[in-house]
Amino acid sequence: MSMILVYVNIYVLFPRFILKKNYAKYLLSFLLVLCVFYIIRTELIYWLINENVWPESDSPQKAYSFNHVLVVFLTGIYDVALVTTIKLTADWIFERKRTEQLQKIQLRTELNFLKTQIQPHFFFNTLNNLYALSIEKSDKAPEMILKLSEIMQYVLYDAKEPKIRLLKEINYIHNYLELEELRFGDSVKYNLDIVGNIDDVFVPPLLFLPFIENCFKHGTKENDHMKVEINFEKIKEQLIFSVKNNFNKNSETIANSKHGIGIINVKRRLKLLYNENYKLKTNIFEEEFKVNLKIPI
Repeated sequence: MSMILVYVNIYVLFPRFILKKNYAKYLLSFLLVLCVFYIIRTELIYWLINENVWPESDSPQKAYSFNHVLVVFLTGIYDVALVTTIKLTADWIFERKRTEQLQKIQLRTELNFLKTQIQPHFFFNTLNNLYALSIEKSDKAPEMILKLSEIMQYVLYDAKEPKIRLLKEINYIHNYLELEELRFGDSVKYNLDIVGNIDDVFVPPLLFLPFIENCFKHGTKENDHMKVEINFEKIKEQLIFSVKNNFNKNSETIANSKHGIGIINVKRRLKLLYNENYKLKTNIFEEEFKVNLKIPI
């Protein structure tokens, strides 16, 4: 009888009234159910077990007396309260896990969407470079196509993973730099340094290139000679990425206001991936534009 009372409360009264915030109807309905529970329980004991409706007691207990009604009601309320508490706790744990899973799925979906935005952006820029070489009928065009195919292989296959080896990402960046060098020739000079052992370092794919793209986007247009310095440094449990390029002060407003889709997406990805556990600084000093990014490994 107690089990029936509990299940009626959990699966009938609770969802019908409590979840809809009809508290007064719930109290009236629960009181009615308690009355039915009391009558059936008392009559079954009286007819099937013993005329003493309270066989647990040493002394006889009259049916429908105030004390007997109070004790049975309190027993029913105790059973209902205990089991309902357990049920609500279990539901809360389940709902919390479901919410966390949904948040992870949403995060993963948004990150993938941001990556798909970055990839066409990069290929658009690279195809423009290839188009410029084809117009000039340059002998560098075949080499550029080969480099572009290597980059496409990286983007289509390796970049699908949530994290990849930093060495692969650096090789990807190196291919991009060679593409730019093929396009601009001797007017582009770059240096890429690695400090520390990065063999076991994994990073999100396509995270650093937009900053390097930005160098060429705002540097070569204003300077006859482009110098780019890129540095990766592992210090304990942190990876420090920095890039700087020569920069014309007259285009400072352009760099600050028109970073393009690449930089905007990287900032959003950093926020999603690391919350507040990263540091990104950009500044202009004399004729150099600098970017410094710290992320946990």
